[in-house]
Amino acid sequence: MTQDALVIFTPSGKRGRVALGTPVLTAARQLGVDLDSVCGGRGICSKCQVAPQFGDFAKHGLSVAPDALSPVNAVEERYDRIRGLAAGRRLGCQACIMGDVVIDVPAESQLHRQVIRKSATERVMEMDPATRAFYVEVAQPDMHAPEGDFQRLAAALEFQFQIKGLAVDLEVMRHLQPTLRKGDWAVTAAVYQGGGAPRLVGLWPGLREAPLYGLAIDLGSTTIAGHLVELTDGRVLASSGLMNPQIRFGEDLMSRVSYVMMNPGGAAEMTRAVQQGLAQLATALADEAGVPLADVVEAVLVCNPVMHHLMLGIDPVELGQAPFALASSDSLDLRASDLGIAGLAPGARAYVLPLIAGHVGADAAAVALSEAPEMRPDLTLIVDVGTNAEIILGNSNRVLACSSPTGPAFEGAQISAGQRAAPGAIERVEIDPATKEPRFKVIGCDLWSTEPGFAAATAATGITGICGSGIIEAVAEMRMAGIVDASGLIGSAEQVGSSRSEPQGRTHAYLLHDATATGGPRIAVTQGDIRAIQLAKSALYAGARLLMDEMGVDAVDRVVLAGAFGAHISPKHAMVLGMIPDCPLEHVTSAGNAAGTGARMALCSVSARRAIEAQVRRIAKIETAIEPRFQEHFVAANALPHATAPFPHLASVVTLPDVAFNTGGGDGGRPRRRRG
Repeated sequence: MTQDALVIFTPSGKRGRVALGTPVLTAARQLGVDLDSVCGGRGICSKCQVAPQFGDFAKHGLSVAPDALSPVNAVEERYDRIRGLAAGRRLGCQACIMGDVVIDVPAESQLHRQVIRKSATERVMEMDPATRAFYVEVAQPDMHAPEGDFQRLAAALEFQFQIKGLAVDLEVMRHLQPTLRKGDWAVTAAVYQGGGAPRLVGLWPGLREAPLYGLAIDLGSTTIAGHLVELTDGRVLASSGLMNPQIRFGEDLMSRVSYVMMNPGGAAEMTRAVQQGLAQLATALADEAGVPLADVVEAVLVCNPVMHHLMLGIDPVELGQAPFALASSDSLDLRASDLGIAGLAPGARAYVLPLIAGHVGADAAAVALSEAPEMRPDLTLIVDVGTNAEIILGNSNRVLACSSPTGPAFEGAQISAGQRAAPGAIERVEIDPATKEPRFKVIGCDLWSTEPGFAAATAATGITGICGSGIIEAVAEMRMAGIVDASGLIGSAEQVGSSRSEPQGRTHAYLLHDATATGGPRIAVTQGDIRAIQLAKSALYAGARLLMDEMGVDAVDRVVLAGAFGAHISPKHAMVLGMIPDCPLEHVTSAGNAAGTGARMALCSVSARRAIEAQVRRIAKIETAIEPRFQEHFVAANALPHATAPFPHLASVVTLPDVAFNTGGGDGGRPRRRRG
């Protein structure tokens, strides 16, 4: 009989074996999982709430039985009775592990919550909203005129505002009669005119002076970010984000498609999870802005194709295999309630931007709307860096688009000390090329690690790991300092001249930070980390290069790094790695969350919706998965920065050491000069 059990925590992915009977909170601490607790495990604070997952988990090769955790005990019963526990939740300090189990740590239970870096960028919005408010006086019912209350409201709107053919959903109809009477037959009607018949989406008694509100939501594979926008002037009143609840089914899109293929009902399960996330985000935004959720009359959503299908409850299996057929590529005009976003105005609408191709989604369309490469004569490469990178290349003559499967390495996943962007994560790195000594910054502290006061300033958060921007800078700095050669190989201590290069099996690792003496973590960049970054950046570069081939060019005029992650990438470090083609560094800029900006533009303007619907039909799509040249470009891009492509602009500002390390040759492992 086994005396231990396998426990897997999501969304961190950390796993390990623990003795049977180990409390979940203890297991989390042993495995370095971020699970909060302030009451010392007495079941008082409820900070350690977890959500155990039961059933078959093909991704993990695991089947979780209903008795994988100990039964609910008296402490949990008392807490639930007095303060209430959400369905499916357990207290991590009370629930004990009795078998193999998958445990989800909700965002509110994480001590170091992820920083969802998707704040709204300043932008003047063209205001042409689909939903507007109209104060209207309605004729009272008459025994001699049999028309219904709705028909008389529709007639008043047509007579007073020329709104013809008004339609209404049942949810709004239920509130119509009491509202008309409460307003003494004068009401404020919110009417949606986004295309097709105008629709009554909300009704208030009398003259409503408060503005109407809308949501602009960027539904990403890893995070869901949203903005609450005032529909009179486009002002952003609140911005917030949360982890995509689907992450427990797989870090990347294809693993989620695989989950659907291997688990009957898996698509519906993921649809429920993401729709609950959308509803949770809508509530959080309204709370942050101090706005009644029922005053939100509209939502605009952008997302990649797999998320699009799962959000809508459509099986995404066709997107997992050629020819990557979409269920529908057109924009969608839906009821918000169809997407599980409850609590909005009774008839609130949801608009989803069109998709460009099977792996180039509505989020890429939103980026194209925001950046408008077709309006510029110079050739612009726009890279939305994420788990699945979406790439646009174009100018006023032609616009191309593709996607590239970079995977989650850029977001800290698949990295030995990797983590998501949260307080305590290393986000900036510099390495002295002479001494090979590092210094770094962590999220939540403005000081470098070598500056006075750093230890005190980071005492609360600690130094917990390294996030995506940190690992990119670390690898690029290692290349510039001669610790890593062009092939991506880390040299030995003798080769690089620093004891920070430590042997790790047959390879080496570079030590960034060691706090083991005080019970903290040991953070190093391993050879496996370098390889993960090489694979991700090679896919990114190869996708961009395919578009350049199609365009018939060897260089671009400017590069725009889009996405929340793109906003935190140093252009110099990105180019040292060869993530992006060579370009003058001053022409590499960040667009911030361009997809979110595009969603806001579509929320504020019907004409913007019509413009992107037309533009998407003009964008030429390149499918990387079936393009033979993709593999050629991918292999050449494995080198740092590239095996064959010249990087003259980079060379004018950075001199990369011409070293090569060979740990298996006949030269005794000494450094050798590279040829050519």
